[in-house]
Parts: sequence; structure tokens; C-alpha cells
Amino acid sequence: MTVLGPLGFTAPWLLLGLLALPVLWVILRAVPPAPIRRLFPGVVLLLGLKDDDQVTDRTPWWLLLLRMLAVAAVIIGLAGPILNPEDDAQAAGTGPLLVVMDASWSSASDWRAREAALDALLARAERETRPVAILRLTEPEAPQFQEAAVLRSRLGGLQPEPWEPGDAQTSRAMALLPEEDFDSYWMSDGLARDSREPLLNALMDHGQVTVFESPRNLTALLPPTFADGNVQITARRLHGGAEREISIAGHGLDPAGNPAVLVRAPLTFEDGTTEGTLDLSLPAELRARITRFEIDGARNAGAVSLPDDSLRRREVALIAGNENREGLELLSPLYYLHKALEQDVDILDGALTDVLPANPDVIALADVATLSPAETDGVTEWLQNGGTLLRFAGPRLAASNLSRDREDPLMPVRLRAGGRSVGGAMSWGEPKTLAPFPAGSPFEGLQIPEDVSVTSQVMAQPDPTLADRVIAQLTDGTPLVTRKRVGAGQVVLFHVTANAEWSTLPLSGLFVQMLERLAISAMPATPEPADLAGTMWQPLRVLDGFGAVTDAGTLPGVAGETLLTDPLGPELRPGLYQGEERSLARNVVTAETVLQPATWPDTVPVEGLSRPQETPLAGWLLALAIALLLADVIASLALSGRLRGARPSGTAATVLLALALGALSAPGTAQAQQSQRSSAEADAFAEAATGELTLAHVITGDAQVDDLAQAGLRGLSDTLFFRTSVEPSDPMAVNLETDELAFFPLLYWPIVPSQPTPSPAAYAKLNEYLRSGGMILFDTRDADVAGFGAASPEGRKLREIAAPLDIPPLEPVPQDHVLTRTFYLLQDFPGRYTSRDVWVEAAPPDAELIEGMPFRNLNDNVTPVVIGGNDWAAAWAVDPRGNPLVRIGSGFAGERQREIAYRFGVNLVMHVLTGNYKSDQVHVPALLDRLGQ
Repeated sequence: MTVLGPLGFTAPWLLLGLLALPVLWVILRAVPPAPIRRLFPGVVLLLGLKDDDQVTDRTPWWLLLLRMLAVAAVIIGLAGPILNPEDDAQAAGTGPLLVVMDASWSSASDWRAREAALDALLARAERETRPVAILRLTEPEAPQFQEAAVLRSRLGGLQPEPWEPGDAQTSRAMALLPEEDFDSYWMSDGLARDSREPLLNALMDHGQVTVFESPRNLTALLPPTFADGNVQITARRLHGGAEREISIAGHGLDPAGNPAVLVRAPLTFEDGTTEGTLDLSLPAELRARITRFEIDGARNAGAVSLPDDSLRRREVALIAGNENREGLELLSPLYYLHKALEQDVDILDGALTDVLPANPDVIALADVATLSPAETDGVTEWLQNGGTLLRFAGPRLAASNLSRDREDPLMPVRLRAGGRSVGGAMSWGEPKTLAPFPAGSPFEGLQIPEDVSVTSQVMAQPDPTLADRVIAQLTDGTPLVTRKRVGAGQVVLFHVTANAEWSTLPLSGLFVQMLERLAISAMPATPEPADLAGTMWQPLRVLDGFGAVTDAGTLPGVAGETLLTDPLGPELRPGLYQGEERSLARNVVTAETVLQPATWPDTVPVEGLSRPQETPLAGWLLALAIALLLADVIASLALSGRLRGARPSGTAATVLLALALGALSAPGTAQAQQSQRSSAEADAFAEAATGELTLAHVITGDAQVDDLAQAGLRGLSDTLFFRTSVEPSDPMAVNLETDELAFFPLLYWPIVPSQPTPSPAAYAKLNEYLRSGGMILFDTRDADVAGFGAASPEGRKLREIAAPLDIPPLEPVPQDHVLTRTFYLLQDFPGRYTSRDVWVEAAPPDAELIEGMPFRNLNDNVTPVVIGGNDWAAAWAVDPRGNPLVRIGSGFAGERQREIAYRFGVNLVMHVLTGNYKSDQVHVPALLDRLGQ
């Protein structure tokens, strides 16, 4: 390769052809343009005359310049120009080349740039005829050296994995290295690992090693935790650097069940630090809806954190010793607990033996002194498994002998007999107030109102362990709230009542905050690996390398003993795993993960994205040459008078030349403008589609068919407005490639033989639309002569379009299908044509007719597709004034056919909106009456 400044040429000898351009200029300059022929009778008078002074017309200078530029572009393009070429002296060598890729989650953020760098590397190897092999450390396979052109065609199949190459993968990669000598190009993810050095030494033993590393400052997200009533989000970055702010988004389902960003907040890295923390105060209802946190724009699996049961809404069972207060709610021991907890938790009521099988997170016993042996055993086992028992004192507890002589297993401390009363008419002291909460208490940091006081309480017996179990006390040092651990759970005792008889605490906001802190502390901690032995955990959702959350599908379950200890890999992917009673998340980054930059020996050259990558220019120059030659053809035709209009002036010629030179940049500019418009158009499209219920049709590219489909849905929408409670807005046209389909309950798709086949991305949207409850009405408009087959062009096109769709087994509409009775009772479904064959989802094999019932008990799902050929849009179509556009039949019979077509459309829409509501047996008497049976 010959390098001239920022340009290199793979065939520089072809540039000698530029020397011929002056000669070509002279030749073209001497050749006159083709004469213009005009029929003019007066020319006869000039015959026979001689002109001594002859002047030859010449080709205009601007046309010569256009042709010279076209020839120069061809010559330079064929010379193989390359922008920012790598000097051959700096190349790794001429032998085989092994490309080693970490291909981990930390490579995903700039994966496209890595693909471009790898493509440039393979292009250089292709020019140098070097065999190349690729070795991915996240999933190592035996490298096979082959032509670089073959690997370039397969670059699209390379994707980053959501885990890092561990010791096992690196050892396997070392064992798979070829025995012959080769050079290596290591595309590193930039993270330090102990396994790098042995592999680097092994590669250096075979030849020269060059490292590619991105300068991007990697950021990652730790699993969310709960502390002091807030969700704590912690992020880490690879390099300290200057102060930086990132955006954290919490994704989940809104109340309507649609994916949405539920919370977004900034997180700041201080100057020189590698860790930042964000505290989010979220209501329990919102917290339970969040399915993942992620760093906006990071686009890698390490920037996504999946919460498990730690953020879900708690379940609290409330049990009272005696609630017989003759309806006086304010005296009920559970009234204040209900009011304090109902906003943040799900409350369970019932007997203790009834709520224990539900495995609540907290059980609150208000003035309950005695439990039966069965209740005691059940509560003890529940405590051992991580439950929180919250007990409140009261007259019954104070009068009992519970935990007097020895500490009861279900009490945190031993109690004195009788209790204490202060501040009353028969006592000398004043009501006691609360002391500040000690460090380490779950109530630490809560502000204590001045009006909270205690008049009575049960007293704890002095004990060596008492001081460690007190988490709240009065100003005189007597315990107010005590706690002890029991297995994986805890027992907490409030030494006052749950109502306002013994203190004003239940009347204050502090009571709500204390109960919320205790409910949060009841969140299940991450179990020990030994506790999961013998269990099986099924993956629900998993992450890919780019951080996208996908359904686990048919991935096998994971043994409990390996779920928390084994490193992530092909057999254990990061994601959410479900057990018998709870879910656990395996995130890419954990609290133990330390992000450290990789270091390389001085003898190993390191390059990155900051170095300009090689860019071949041959294609662009040849395309420019073609554009210039096309402009030359147009200009030549114009000069010879073979185009309509006068000969272009000099100014027009200049404009033509400028347009030709700008031909290549125009598509990119138009694309950018289209991209800018698309965002605003998408917002307007979504607003128009979601204001009211909207019917839509698929754009086929045939203007006549699309206009008729629009008019047909307009007529059907008007019919729905006047006859039902459905009030649709104006129908819309849908582009499968660019528009969102989830806004529309029904899509009308007329089949045209010439319409293009949807792209894979469009098919993905269509399948998601069908699986989420949408319906597509396919209309071949051929009177069903194809019989749902390939006997007509429309039928063949339908088979081609429907092949990649996730369509269930179909059958002709049975007589008892819900479509025959959702609003009108129908037996036929005509449109412009009257074919009876309309196909819907087949009934399940076990759908049998029950004796005494006229209809089968069919499945509850809406059929995702309806297929026919009756051209329903033509029958429904009306102009803006409501007049029919297409004649149907003749006379009264034709109008009757149009009416039945409208009724079918109404039934279809009502079926989409209500499902198999009309299949419920409660409607059988009314339907039998209308049928006359």
C-alpha cells in the first residue's frame, strides 16, 4: 500500500491514468457537440454558398469539467483509496492473525464502534491475504483460520455476552490455541482480571500481540438495597475523573399494565470518586411495580439491575387478642395498625392458623398473651424461615404470666409482673417521653414529636442481653421497643398498646414511620447458598449483553446450591429466578464487584477508538462517477435539443453541476431530516391513536386499495358510534415498519399481490401485537376463490405474509362461535362478496357441547386473526358525507347485504373489546329467547 498523507492506495499504479486527463481534455474540446437539426424551408436559399471563414463550435467548458471529474473519480476509485490507512511498517505482520475478543457486557456500550474497528482490521487482512480466526473468551471455541472476507460476512452474528470471561473460559481458550505461530489482536473490554496475564503470555509465545481498548469510562449499577425507608441505588465507574452526573431510570408496569419509566432521578459522581449513591423515596405501590433500574444511555448489562422480592409490597397479618368493643373502632387494638399500614402493605385478616399458610412477611399480635401449641409451633417455624413477629402489650399481656420466670421463645425479653403506670390520677410521676433512638436501631434518624408520651407500659426484667435488644426507650431509660433474632427472623415487642390507651404514640406520624421501618426490615435477606441446597430455580427473565430484558423461554432451571455461588456463564445467565416461595435476582454487578482498569506491559502496543479507523473510499468515488456521468447524459441531451425546453444557460449549467456534485450527500441529509421529523410525527401519531378507540388499516402501497380501506373503516366507525356505546375516532393508516401497533385493537389488512413483505423487525412487532391481544382481519378481496390457499395472487401473497406470523391453528367459523352473537345474531359474514368461508382460531380439542346448552364452552381468548376474502372494506366504505362508495348487489338485496356486512363489523369490534363475554352461560336464556328456542 502506498500512503500519501491521510490517504492510502492499494493499487497506486492506476493513478498514472490521471496523466491522460489533459490529453482527454484537448480531444473532447476539439470534438464539437452534435448539431441541432431543425426543419426550416429557408435553408434552401443557402445551398451552394461558400464561407471562407469557418469557426468550429466547441463543447462548453462546464460539460468538459463534468466529464473530467467523472473520469478522475473512476481512476481514483479503482486505485483503492483508503482514508486513515495503517502504515505497513506498523502492521503486526504477514502471517496468520488471531482476533481475541473479551466480548463481555462491558464491551456492549461501544459495540458498533468495535465492529467497525474489526471490519477495518479484516479489510486490511484481506488486502494482505492473511488468514484470520476469531476467539471469543466468553464462549471459547477452537479457532479456525480462514479468509478474512468470509469472516467479514459473518460480523453481524457476533454479539457481546452478559457475563465476563472467567478462569474456566480463559483456561479453555488457552488450551484451544493453535500450535503454529500467529499474531494476535486482542479486543479488550478494559477490565482487569487475574486470568489475563497467563493468556497474554501464551499469545506472546506465538507472535506479536496488539491490544484494542476503548477509552470510554465504564459505569455499572449495583443491586438496589433498602435503608432508612429509601431505595438506595449505587453506581460505580471505572475511572475517577471529574464530577459527572448520570440519569437512573426505574422501569416497570403502569396501572394499565403497559411498560413505562416509573421514576427517573440524577446520580452524581463526585470529583475523583468511583462510586455514587442515590436515595429514592418511593411509595410501596410504586416500588412494587419496578422491574428494573438502569443507567440511561449506558446500553450494557452491567448498567441494568434487576430487583427481586426486596422491593415487593409486604404482607402483614393483624391478629388481636380481644376485639369485642361493641363497635367502638377507636378503641380497637387493630384500628391504628390498619390506618398506619394500609397505604404501604397488603393487610391479611383472619385467625392465626389461617394466615400462616399464606406466609406473610409480618404477623402483628395486639395484646395476645397465649398461643396454642399448634400456633406456637407454626409461628416458630415461620420465624425460623425469616418472618417478623410484631407484638404489642396490653391489659391481657400485662396480667398474664407470659415470659415471667423464663424468657418465652416468642418474646424478646422477660417481663415484670403488673407493668408500670405514670402520669395518671393515682400516680406521682409525669407521663414519659421518648429518648432519641440509638445508633443501629431501625428507627435511627426518625424525628420524635414533642407531644408523644407514655402513661403505661409493661416493664422488662433486667438481663445481661437487655441492652443489646433495646431499639427504643423512654427518657428515663426504660425500654419501649425491644427486639431479638430468631433464626432468620425476628421478634419485636412494643411495650405499650397498639391503640391510644397507654400512649399517644399511635396518634402520631412517628408510629407510621416506625411500623414502616419494621416492615422494611422484614424484607427477606439474600439466603445462604447452603439454605438453597436441594431446590430448583426457574429463570423468568434474563439479560443479554446490551442490557435488554427478555423472556427466559425454555431455558432450563438452575440448582439452588449453584445459583448464588457459580459464576455467570452460558449455564447461569444474569436474570430473575423464581423458587417455590420467592424470587432471586442474579445481576451482572454485585456489591463485591470491583471495577479496575486493565494494565498491559510496555512491550504490548495499545490502540483504541481515538485512533481514526481505516475507511475505504472506492465505493463512494465510483458512485460519484456514476452520478456525474448521469448528469453528463442529461446535459448532452439538453444541448442537442432532445429535451423539452430551451438550451440551458450558463447559470442553469452551473446549478446542474452543483446538483450532480451534491448527489451523494443529499440522501444522508434527507435521512437526517426524516429522522428529525420522525420523532415529532411519532408523538403526534401516538396522541391521535390513543385519544379515543381507533381502528386502523395496514398500508399496502396501492393508493386505491388504501383509500378504500380508509373509507371502509370510516363507515364502520360511524356505524359503531350510532349503534353501540363504542365511540371511535377517525381511522388511521399504519406503516408496519415505523408505527406502533399496540394502540389499535383491530388492524384491517387488505391483501395486494404487489405489496412488499414486512421486514424481520416488523414481523417481531406483529407477533408481539398478536400475543398481547390484538386482532388482524386479513382480507384477500378475491371472494375467497383461493380457499385460504394459493389459487389466486392474493391467496399466494397471504400465505407468504402469514408464514412468519405466530398464528394458531385455524378453522372456518363454527355456528356456535362467539362472533355469531357478540352484538348481532349472524349466520353469514358478507362484504362486497358473500363467501361463507371465514377462518378464525380453532376451538380447543376439549371444547365439547354440554347437554342442555346450545353453545360449546370455548376458550376465553380473542381469536388473533380472522381471514376471509369478502372485501369488507368495500361494503363498509362511505364518503365524508356518509354516502356509500361502492355498489353492493342490486336493489334491496344489495342494501341488505351491506347491512349484514356492517353487523359483522360491529360483531368483530365487540369481540375484540369484550372477548368471549357472550359465551358466558348467563346469556344463554336471552340468546335462546332471541333464537326462538
